[in-house]
Amino acid sequence: MKNLNFNHLVIIVLLGLLPVLSKSQERTIKGMVTTFDSIPLINAGVKVLSSKQITLTDTFGRFEVTCAENDKLKVSAKGFVSRKVKIDEKTKLALVNLSFKSGVKNVEIAVGYGHISDRDKLFAVSSLQNKQDNFSDYSNMYDLIRGMSAGVEVVGKEITIRGEHSINSSSVLIVVDGVVSDSDELDRLMPYDVKSIDILKDGAAAIYGSRGAAGVILITTKKGGD
Repeated sequence: MKNLNFNHLVIIVLLGLLPVLSKSQERTIKGMVTTFDSIPLINAGVKVLSSKQITLTDTFGRFEVTCAENDKLKVSAKGFVSRKVKIDEKTKLALVNLSFKSGVKNVEIAVGYGHISDRDKLFAVSSLQNKQDNFSDYSNMYDLIRGMSAGVEVVGKEITIRGEHSINSSSVLIVVDGVVSDSDELDRLMPYDVKSIDILKDGAAAIYGSRGAAGVILITTKKGGD
């Protein structure tokens, strides 16, 4: 009888400790959601997969969630490709960068849903990836840049970025694999040979000095490993 009572007492104590043990395995994770590495995404949804809890980012793209020790977060916003982030014991801060879905219309969707406070920020830095945007759909580099890059205008072989003007020239600086190039290089380059295209303007192009005053288009081609 005494043993029975003792066993009951142990079970009651263990049941009482379960909430405490469960609580100790939970963690508070803070983070930030951006696009183009530096533009905050407002009201992006951060979902904790274990609890299904959804938290929205603030005006600085920041969030704070409570999750299990080894959990996953799903981060999503209209017009962007969603991402899953694995949380482990080493995770202290979750920095998530979302890329746009292919097509210029998704810029309008993102702005319309209020994910980006200043539309013009989108044209400061833009990035296109071959795997996501399927460069093979275009027959030449000019059609690719014109069709995929909002705010970029192509007239003949002259490429300009909206709002960027220079005293010397309004044409962008073209850099292919780190080497300053010209329109002849774009003529020889085929879209399916390109890995990514980054479009810089404003402060992002300042590293190129006066040559990048009208904006910069950085083109990275595929290597053997790609």
